[in-house]
Amino acid sequence: MKLGLFLMPSHPPERALRAGHEWDLEVLRTADRLGYEEAWIGEHFTSPWEPNPAPDLLIAQALTQTSRIKLAPGAHLLPYHQPAELAVRVAYMDHLANGRYMLGIGSGGLPSDFLLFNIDAASGQQREMVREAIDIMLKVWNGEGETEFKSKYWKGKISSPMYGGLLRHHIKPLQKPYPPIGIAGISYKSDTLKLAGEYGFLPLSLDMDAAVLTTHWEAVEEGAARTRRLPRRSDWRIVRDIFVGDTDTQARVDCLEGGMGRNWREYLLPLYQELKFVSFFKRDKELPDEQVTIDYLLENNWIVGSPQTVAGKLAALYREVGGFGYVLMMGADCADNPQPWLKSMRLMAEEVMPRVARLIGHQPGVQAQASK
Repeated sequence: MKLGLFLMPSHPPERALRAGHEWDLEVLRTADRLGYEEAWIGEHFTSPWEPNPAPDLLIAQALTQTSRIKLAPGAHLLPYHQPAELAVRVAYMDHLANGRYMLGIGSGGLPSDFLLFNIDAASGQQREMVREAIDIMLKVWNGEGETEFKSKYWKGKISSPMYGGLLRHHIKPLQKPYPPIGIAGISYKSDTLKLAGEYGFLPLSLDMDAAVLTTHWEAVEEGAARTRRLPRRSDWRIVRDIFVGDTDTQARVDCLEGGMGRNWREYLLPLYQELKFVSFFKRDKELPDEQVTIDYLLENNWIVGSPQTVAGKLAALYREVGGFGYVLMMGADCADNPQPWLKSMRLMAEEVMPRVARLIGHQPGVQAQASK
């Protein structure tokens, strides 16, 4: 099992945009120093608690302050972008990162973002646009000579060289045929994760109950069957809210009193309740929605405790869902009291991961090894 970060990025509404950006850079520098493999950085336009509409700007700056960690938008929301423009920008970023760039793509999920960009989410328009955008981006990256694309939502043309070659399509990705691409899912048997399987992209599952996560892998396999691919569980990333302390008690206190607890109390849990998403966190589907509280999440969904406790819970999750390759630690804004959070990141890298290193995303016919 390998370790990464998933930054929403989350910041309290009173945090100045520049100050939140600086905190994210500190977290990325820390992750790089501690040996985290990768970091995925979210994109949202209308949430004061997730105030980053341009993750590539944070990535560009972080590239100059880190040396090894791979960085990815997590994700560029394709219905909100002209795909040819985004494809060229991604290719350019790939060169700037010199091999440390990955691309995350998604369909969006905030109703206020859909309204801003005039997306009819009720009809599933966003999913249709994602598929069309992917196909156009692949043409831009791989097309040679004159190539036309025309879909329901976009059309354009890659021209042959013009004016003796003075004008031509010339920005292609550094990594061939393009950077690793990840796509995230939330809902039962997520349609976007079916796309991950179909195209051979990296599947990312957000912080849901293990029963939902099991359907996510089923969705990946269903999509992969369409194109006769064999998906690898070692590519599967699972995002989890994690807080590590010296003891179980100290971890719980620091978690609840810090940015992670506040983010859930004041933003995520109320939002999921409004959107009727709390069922995705339930162990018992008959449990009334109002009983999905912060205490319930702490006991049943989050992974909080001492290094030994956290390692045990990760191993249990691994067994329950059938194996995965990466755990992505959900970020939190703890700029007002940073030391407990930065210590949690260190304990996760130095004391938890060695305990679960032998957990590998197993393949059919290969026995997964459990941590002792």
